[in-house]
Amino acid sequence: MNAAAPKYINIKGELFDLSHPSVMGIVNVTPDSFFDGSRAQTEAEILLRTQTLIDQGSAIIDLGAYSSRPGADDISAEEEMSRLRTGLEVIRKHYPNIPISIDTFRADVAERCVVDYGADIINDISGGQADPEMFPTVARLQVPYVLMHMQGTPQTMQQAPHYDNFIEEVFIYFAQRVDQLRQLGARDIILDPGFGFGKTLEHNYELMAHMHELITTFDLPILVGISRKSMIYKLLDITPQESLNGTTILNTIALTKGAHILRVHDAAEAAQCIRIVNEINKHHTA
Repeated sequence: MNAAAPKYINIKGELFDLSHPSVMGIVNVTPDSFFDGSRAQTEAEILLRTQTLIDQGSAIIDLGAYSSRPGADDISAEEEMSRLRTGLEVIRKHYPNIPISIDTFRADVAERCVVDYGADIINDISGGQADPEMFPTVARLQVPYVLMHMQGTPQTMQQAPHYDNFIEEVFIYFAQRVDQLRQLGARDIILDPGFGFGKTLEHNYELMAHMHELITTFDLPILVGISRKSMIYKLLDITPQESLNGTTILNTIALTKGAHILRVHDAAEAAQCIRIVNEINKHHTA
């Protein structure tokens, strides 16, 4: 089902294989991320969290220091970098070869993480909207870039999401930004539909229903991050802590629609989804 999309991204001159989907495990070096199971602040906590994710099947670690949950507090670039520095030093010391994605919308933070600490991928929830230097920076650094769709900011995005034509506007957003990145010389672009970012419950499920069209339209890898989000727990009237089963269901659906990367809090369950869907796809006939 992934046949039309690129099979590889270039990470420091090495080809990272996306012909089979990969798990991106979440490490949040924050005190206030919405799911407490992903939080790790001390060096020991960061190491344990990373080790667990890798042991459970994560091929990429996504390190974040700025909580993007709706209404989260803003923090300075200095505070964000201080948190990231601790995480990067711990992970690089113990796992020098694991690809690390940095979850930031600030170009200067992204550059310092790549240049000074060897981070591999930039994961920008703002799609370049929060910092006009982000696109030129990732193009210059030649690192893979996760381009996410978001309406508003983390502080405002869920106050009153509104679109005149939702799916069309999401596709136009990606078309314009992919073109900007290409003109600057960026090469490895990964699209993230941005589930839960400036979208109503209905928007999220409409987007999931149309997700395969993102692949056929843009011919780019797709990252899906729906792990324990409100689109699950609000629909089912449960808590984030009770949302693993719903996450697994949606991850499986995303894989059948062609997702290449699953960004998750729970790596073992995501890896099992991938194994099962891969086994089915082995027997798929056109």
